[in-house]
Amino acid sequence: MLSVPIAMVRRWFLVLLAFVVAIALSGCSSPADFIAQFNTQAAQVSQLVANSGTDPKTFNYALSQESPNVFSYIYESLISTNGVTNELEPALAQSWEVSEDKKRIVFTLREGLKWSDGEPLTADDVVFTFNDIYLNQEIPTPTRDILKIGESGALPIVRKLDERSVEFIVPEPFAPFLLYAGGQPILPDHALREAVTNKDSEGKPKFLSTWGTDTNPTKIIGNGPYRMESYTTSERVVFQRNPYYWRKDAQGNTLPYIDSFVWQIVENTDTALIQFRSKEADLLEISAATFALLKREEKRGNFSIYNGGPDTTSRLFVCFNLNTGRRRNGTPLVDPIKSRWFNTVAL
Repeated sequence: MLSVPIAMVRRWFLVLLAFVVAIALSGCSSPADFIAQFNTQAAQVSQLVANSGTDPKTFNYALSQESPNVFSYIYESLISTNGVTNELEPALAQSWEVSEDKKRIVFTLREGLKWSDGEPLTADDVVFTFNDIYLNQEIPTPTRDILKIGESGALPIVRKLDERSVEFIVPEPFAPFLLYAGGQPILPDHALREAVTNKDSEGKPKFLSTWGTDTNPTKIIGNGPYRMESYTTSERVVFQRNPYYWRKDAQGNTLPYIDSFVWQIVENTDTALIQFRSKEADLLEISAATFALLKREEKRGNFSIYNGGPDTTSRLFVCFNLNTGRRRNGTPLVDPIKSRWFNTVAL
């Protein structure tokens, strides 16, 4: 299964933080899905509460294959995708250069980047993230499949040029590679190298059992707008503003504006709807089934409904019966006319 870089799917447009948090929380969305949000000024509230249908499965990004997850809140990548224009934008990397033959990319990091524990974030972290984790054959991360190039499945060469510059070399031009490589979260060398290097009793990297959901959330080191403060199973994940986050608004104010974000775990969609209508939650992903009800209440309830847009995932599946067999009495299992439709590729 193809794993999509976080930056491709969920990126922070921090001036409109509340809206993007809503998008990030929606594990999948389609044109029929909408986000309801109470009308508040982001800069005037200290906490935002949103509902999620499931608990996080891991706090280790490299091993994650589940959505929703916590990673869009606590990590950033070298570049990001603008949620409005769909254009690539600088993130941890302030710039990048692509060679004329399209086989070399050099990312230059911003000055003064820090991890959520205050440690400096440098090119060493980028090289560690790729060479020691994503490209490490001993670590079963789905990210490695994204980074394979051409029919041979060759992997890129990643090396440090200086404290702020990292070079990626690919065997042949591959247009999506800029986004695929640049869109991967950067992980902390100083916090994870020992787990990658040391082996357990079975000879496997201890990294495979590192940063599970049983880990104290305050020990998880990130570089995104938030850092985790607490996690209570089947109840909530609480995120606090990362004081070392690099982004600032046009006036020089440090982002994000909202100090605390609560991911409230509510499996029952009816319960989630009740909590939203009673203002126990600020954000809610809604389907077509509840759209009409909330649309009628939108103005009176002082909230707004936003179209979440298309997504690559599906909730409804269409299957065609390709069985050409017959019953004991000789009649076809599938009507011959329909069978021709389903079994003729040209159609």
